Amino acid sequence: MSFDRQKLSIILRDGIDAMSLVLSEEQQNLLLDYVERIHKWNKAFNLTAVRDPEEMVSRHLLDSLSILPYVKGPRCIDVGSGGGLPGIPLAIIRPDLDITLLDSNGKKSRFQFQAVTTLQLNNVQVENKRVEAFQPEQGYDQIISRAFSSMEDMVNWTLHFADENTQWLAMKGVYPHDELAALPDNILCQTVHTLHVPGTEGERHLVELKRVS
Repeated sequence: MSFDRQKLSIILRDGIDAMSLVLSEEQQNLLLDYVERIHKWNKAFNLTAVRDPEEMVSRHLLDSLSILPYVKGPRCIDVGSGGGLPGIPLAIIRPDLDITLLDSNGKKSRFQFQAVTTLQLNNVQVENKRVEAFQPEQGYDQIISRAFSSMEDMVNWTLHFADENTQWLAMKGVYPHDELAALPDNILCQTVHTLHVPGTEGERHLVELKRVS
């Protein structure tokens, strides 16, 4: 698949407009620079099953940006970040955030580091560790992931990242009825947002979770 930057720029701009987001030209260029790197390095680093750059814009960039209204920060960790999603797009649009990208896959973490360095994202730290092995000095305000198959696992494996005020943001596809029912008694579902991602099919939801005493 060729990388037609002009065409992708139009797709990105149309998607941003449809989501009522306001991004500077510099931010849009950085997003395209990032997805171009994913496209370039995907075969070697196995970053995503998506091969079409147009799909990367919708299924990766716009999908990541769909949670922007709910990201408060300032300290966020993207768990199981893979190629840097959603953490890197969020960092590009929200330079006020302090974002940690956590992934145990060495190739993917190397790609993250290269992307963060090249894009000069000074608000991003890359950690190549397993979830249980990473011990942050202080808790995070929000724990974000679209990688976990189970919200129960997401919460249980990341409890040591949390303090009493931490919120979990779980990016899901269809409405996760069974996962919500399986949550521990001390985890409250605050709300489930329906996300609208231009250029994609299927349901997308964002679940906000909080620990209760």
